[in-house]
Amino acid sequence: MANASPAPVPSAGPGVGLTPLLAALVLVGAALLAYHNTFQVPFLFDDNSSIRDNPSIRSLASAWLPPPTGGLTVSGRPLLNFTLAVNYAVSGTEVWSYHAVNLLIHALAGCVLFGIVRRTLLRPPCRSLLARSTSSGPRASRGAGDARVPTNASGAESPASRLLQKTVETRVSAFRDESPASRLLQPDACGLALAVALLWTLHPLQTEAVTYLVQRAESLVGLLYLLTLWCFIRSVEPEAPPRWRWFAFVACLGGMATKEVMVTAPVMVALYDRVFLATSWREVWEKRGRRHLALAGTWLVLGALVLATGTRGGTAGWGTSVAPLAYALTQIGVVADYLRLAFWPQPLIFDYGQFLVGGAGEVLLPALLVLPLLAMSLYALGRGQPAGYAGVFFFAVLAPTSSLVPVVTQTMNEHRMYLPLAAVAVLFVTAVYSRLGRWSFALFFVGALALGGATVRRNLAYRTELTLWEDTVAKRPASARALAALGAIHQREGRLDAALAALQAAVRVAPASAEAHNNLGNVWMKLGRWAEAAECFQAALARAPAEPFALNNLGNAYLQLGRGSEALVQLAAAVRAKPDLHEARFNLANTLAQAGRLDEAATHFAILLAARPDDAEARSNFGEVLRQLGRAPEGLAQLEAAVRLKPGSAVLHNNLGGALAEAGRPAEALAQFREAVRLDPNFKQARENAERAARQIGGH
Repeated sequence: MANASPAPVPSAGPGVGLTPLLAALVLVGAALLAYHNTFQVPFLFDDNSSIRDNPSIRSLASAWLPPPTGGLTVSGRPLLNFTLAVNYAVSGTEVWSYHAVNLLIHALAGCVLFGIVRRTLLRPPCRSLLARSTSSGPRASRGAGDARVPTNASGAESPASRLLQKTVETRVSAFRDESPASRLLQPDACGLALAVALLWTLHPLQTEAVTYLVQRAESLVGLLYLLTLWCFIRSVEPEAPPRWRWFAFVACLGGMATKEVMVTAPVMVALYDRVFLATSWREVWEKRGRRHLALAGTWLVLGALVLATGTRGGTAGWGTSVAPLAYALTQIGVVADYLRLAFWPQPLIFDYGQFLVGGAGEVLLPALLVLPLLAMSLYALGRGQPAGYAGVFFFAVLAPTSSLVPVVTQTMNEHRMYLPLAAVAVLFVTAVYSRLGRWSFALFFVGALALGGATVRRNLAYRTELTLWEDTVAKRPASARALAALGAIHQREGRLDAALAALQAAVRVAPASAEAHNNLGNVWMKLGRWAEAAECFQAALARAPAEPFALNNLGNAYLQLGRGSEALVQLAAAVRAKPDLHEARFNLANTLAQAGRLDEAATHFAILLAARPDDAEARSNFGEVLRQLGRAPEGLAQLEAAVRLKPGSAVLHNNLGGALAEAGRPAEALAQFREAVRLDPNFKQARENAERAARQIGGH
């Protein structure tokens, strides 16, 4: 690459006095202010399956082996799962530590983005942008090659002018050599980098990746992606120690173990090398080819993880029910919406649901925006222009989720813009700065305040599951998924009329939704309308035959309708579909016991208790089965353990009393019966058992 023309020595600007440490403190403080109201946000939606009900995070050792199936957010992402296990070790299922780590990841990502932009602005390809800044105000007209040297009245150079010229040449030489002294030439680099990082950190489009706990997947991979690039940039600086190469490799490897979005990182690092560092691809290969091969080698880890999870439980990949071409056409409009939200983040929606366009005609207008932007980015990149790199970065990071690989659960997700938004921020800030000069910093400051306030307001929607889904339904009233989720919350909190209305609306909007039918069936169960419930569960299974929750629910409905043999079929199918669905196994074991199939019941109780040793009801029922199998001492031990686990249960005390009475220990039995009566004075059976035990003792 030919040397650029000398840049003028800029006057003092926003970068003067702004050190990286101060910028980091500003970013961390701003992030804390924007997300101060999130530390009590509860587990939401997929948080429950990936965190609260995820047994693999109960220990740091098992955390490296997350559940491989079921479509969980943590599946095939061991580093993500491990970080959740660390949180579990600190605070169990209390949410504060999870939110603290999410916010720390986000703040660190903002700091790393600042470092990348700052160092990139000091590279020769970006010199002309900073050279436009002069003390004369916005729209400086003098170019990078127009530096003038003062002369005396006769036109000859004065001694002072020669000294100034020598000073300029010395500083320009330092800048060309990219030594630390070169940073003195460009004080605005720090200011611009902080503006980019601050707008990115405070943008409300980021809330889903920060406040929604399980979407740490997106923020963590974003941090590791940026760290990979930043460490690579540090590694090519003069006299950089070898550790920076290793840091880049470790960050890239960690990203591959966090989320599939990381797949493009080695490519974007190589492109950065070509655009900002090297004069040709031959130079890239000769000077740093081994580093790029090492980064590309991390694809092997990602490939193994992807193969292990397949289609992520049918939620993503080419083996799903969604046609790749239809998904790709839909994503043209989705990308256009992402760009709109980047500049006007309203309305923000937690769940966009599933939707596909009917044909190419429906995406004509978005295509007129997206496709030319893609073409211009590729063209500018081919010419080695920094703006082209930023544009290609935007499309490359979105490619894994916005291309030909269908993601079934949601067609559009705001958290997918977490990292691509950095490219938009860079292009916006540099474009405004090139137009307004240093006057633009006032605009950036006002914009940061506005975005931070919008983030605080957006986080209010996350206060509870109810407020979040009410907000979603208000903005997307035709979303069956949102209506189904809202109905499930109303049902769980006892508002059955509201639940019924929401779920009936969901079924009307999307009669093909298995989730809506299943949730509606749950409400009918709560109302004791077992026939209607069974019809809903049958409808859900007609649309999703292997849905374990619907299978379990249908089994329960059949039990209430007196159809025991059919119930066993459904419950057994639920356990086969999801062996870790403990509720289904518990129901199956109880139903087998009622049918007299005691050995099978005992087997399922043993499996269940191996996974959930603190399940008091399962231990009590297991004890009864063991007693019926003639294994009274083992049964009594299980019943005693159940009472120790749940001493406030009248039923468990009564069950233990019955076993003690049969074992010929009436005094101990009487104590258990009396405790049951004390806990529940209306427990008629326990009162009768106590009277019988008292008579037995009196008779002796």
